[in-house]
Amino acid sequence: MTHGAPDEDGYDGPAQLLPDGDAAGVDVDVTLRGHFDPISGRYSWYGRVAASPQVAALVANGGRTVTLRTPHAEVATALTDVDPWGRPRVEGFGPTPFPVLDTVADD
Repeated sequence: MTHGAPDEDGYDGPAQLLPDGDAAGVDVDVTLRGHFDPISGRYSWYGRVAASPQVAALVANGGRTVTLRTPHAEVATALTDVDPWGRPRVEGFGPTPFPVLDTVADD
């Protein structure tokens, strides 16, 4: 994980939200985690976008479908489930906006 434990999938750091049809992005900080779900057979990732006036404006103006860009990749997602601190949730299945561990450490 970037900025975290080496045996955990995820990313903490700068990112950019690109609203659909808008070339100008909003700079944000994100906290993202993920795991492989053996029941569905898919990789699930999720996290929160730090609260800011620009993020609140995106949510209020209906700009909930966005592209989330990190230094590693960009993926389509939506801003949903805003928590009491003003942080919207982002999530997806499959391609991730961060590197994923593909090996298991030996004990």
